[in-house]
Amino acid sequence: MSHDSAPQPLTARPGHALHGDLKPPGDKSISHRAMIFGLLSIGETRVEGLLEGDDVLRTADAARALGATITREGEGRWRVVGTGIGGMQDPAGVLDFGNAGTGSRLMMGVVGGQPVTATFDGDASLRKRPMRRILDPLLQMGAEILSEAEGGRVPLTIRGPREGIPIRYELPVASAQIKSAVLLAGLNAPGVTTVIERAASRDHTERMLRLFGAQVTVEPYGECGHGRSIALTGQPTLRGTDVIVPADPSSAAFPLVAALIVPGSEVTLRGVMMNPLRTGLITTLIEMGAEIERLDEREEGGETVADLRVRASRLKGVDVPAERAPSMIDEYPVLAVAAAFAEGATRMNGLHELRVKESDRLAAVAAGLSANGVDHRVEGDDLIVTGSGAPPAGGGTVATHLDHRIAMAFLVMGMASKNPVTVDDGAMIATSFPTFRPTMAALGAEIVEEAASA
Repeated sequence: MSHDSAPQPLTARPGHALHGDLKPPGDKSISHRAMIFGLLSIGETRVEGLLEGDDVLRTADAARALGATITREGEGRWRVVGTGIGGMQDPAGVLDFGNAGTGSRLMMGVVGGQPVTATFDGDASLRKRPMRRILDPLLQMGAEILSEAEGGRVPLTIRGPREGIPIRYELPVASAQIKSAVLLAGLNAPGVTTVIERAASRDHTERMLRLFGAQVTVEPYGECGHGRSIALTGQPTLRGTDVIVPADPSSAAFPLVAALIVPGSEVTLRGVMMNPLRTGLITTLIEMGAEIERLDEREEGGETVADLRVRASRLKGVDVPAERAPSMIDEYPVLAVAAAFAEGATRMNGLHELRVKESDRLAAVAAGLSANGVDHRVEGDDLIVTGSGAPPAGGGTVATHLDHRIAMAFLVMGMASKNPVTVDDGAMIATSFPTFRPTMAALGAEIVEEAASA
């Protein structure tokens, strides 16, 4: 799917209660990493439940271009034969990541630590996203930036060293992408590469490093113990293995919130990842009064998963602490929608990172709330949404800025607002939840295509 194709406006209309159960798409973060670690390993990696969205497929294409053999063996089932650390080849063409911020940034870490040269590019949205925070530590580790767009953005060309330099790096912000890029570059560095984070971010890279055979230690960091120190011993031999991809909590968030706000709904979400560094939205919604029941909690593929039974609930406003942001950074748009239906003010603190996602998500959410008659204000990096406990007016058209999560969040709003809600483009939803429309339709939601304006 091309993000430069014609817009695909979609409208969600309020209607019947939502009922049923579903398995949300495979987790995007783990799907990206499964392709990348398959590339870096010796032997065969088999992946079950891969998210077959555009973002992940771009990462798979990049891994192929760098030398991996990758085949699809069935729905969600993939086989990767890797090159091993140090065995990659220069790609013949540009690595085009489309809209994939995670895939591009993690693969920059891979290339920045290996003796290869590669050019990275993407769609109009990706070209706006800052990459300097990724490039700075890679330069310290021996990588060279041969060319770049203004401000360290793509298109850019990276040449990695024959052997990397291990560093101790303190993250400027809580970011799993920066942390992962440094650790991936550290795989080809002799000695120990250490990353310090003041607030714990999602730890899928650390878990997968261990799964593939690397030596990684994680220790608490800081006076309050909220941070972590992650140390990787470089130049291991990674060996292919089996990866089971759990359901993505960030994708599950949309049917979950829809079930909470559409009166009379009851929906069960199967096999959702319950990694505590990814469940900030669930914690927040339960504080707001959401009826969410965890069932059959179990281990799959190195991660805890559970089934979630969700029933329509009366929500109340709460204060969401800034330190919770890393565990729910992708879920704030749909939390803002939930807050629009709650009684009282919900204050979401410390949302600076939303300004550098696929869009300026903080501005995009605020504009979408305005378009649909929701009382809100932005104070610095905080968003305050005030609901009346009744459905908001709706009736607006939301500019998505090529951001899949903005599109899905406001379509969820339209399922329960007084009037339908339209998003100007839903095409990019395929990056993370390619079956969003039929999945929601199966539960009882009504989402229809609109004619694009000339």
